[in-house]
Amino acid sequence: MLGGFGWTEDTAPGPRVPPPPVVLPEADDAPASEVVVALEGISKTYATGAAEVHALRDVTLRIGRGEYVAVIGPSGSGKSTLMNILGCLDVATSGRYELDGVDVEDLSEAELAAVRNTRIGFVFQQFNLLPTLSAWRNVELPLVYAGVARAERRERAHAALDRVGLAERVDHRPSELSGGQQQRVAVARALVTDPALILADEPTGNLDTRSSEDVMGLLEELHTSGRTIVLITHDLDVAAAARRSLTVRDGVLLDAAPVPAASGT
Repeated sequence: MLGGFGWTEDTAPGPRVPPPPVVLPEADDAPASEVVVALEGISKTYATGAAEVHALRDVTLRIGRGEYVAVIGPSGSGKSTLMNILGCLDVATSGRYELDGVDVEDLSEAELAAVRNTRIGFVFQQFNLLPTLSAWRNVELPLVYAGVARAERRERAHAALDRVGLAERVDHRPSELSGGQQQRVAVARALVTDPALILADEPTGNLDTRSSEDVMGLLEELHTSGRTIVLITHDLDVAAAARRSLTVRDGVLLDAAPVPAASGT
């Protein structure tokens, strides 16, 4: 699956034939809610034969507009399950999830795909770029799926690449870019639909130290500009960039407190 959109390289929609857009339910009547993520009593249980695995247990969480939040935890803690639910890649067994005022619990598969495509910007460890497409063609893919006209797609894709410092690399394919530049393309793709939430899963996991610092600096710039960011990581140094840190352990959410600002900031 490509970047949470439900595409593979073979099934990604071509730039010339956009599918009909899915109309999402309207958000609640509250004007421009300051809460982007609202989880109430979220639990997730997987059946493995006769046994049940409780991946998440009664998670309640609010993330406000413009917040920068890190989710940390060891392997098997439930943080990946939490990320999948936040990203509408999976649904909870019980509980309620509102994303930017839209209750996602009862949405159809097509509506969930539209939420992933337009309201969530994904940044993954593996970049998830299509190797045969140029940078700007990769960035425009969410707009193709959303049914945006070709000229507007190109304009918005170029603007997003300019925003992440790649205005001179718009026609380069992934193989012609460094790892850090590829992740910047992925960030531009996450931004191009102007999503309510940027969900970054181990965004520095495949990068060297310099490229990691570069990408984390870009996320900091996006936060400063008002973007809502949730960062999933096992690296405490990476998590320290966020303003609030949430720890998941044995499926339980802990330590939902603000992270102290670094000295001198």
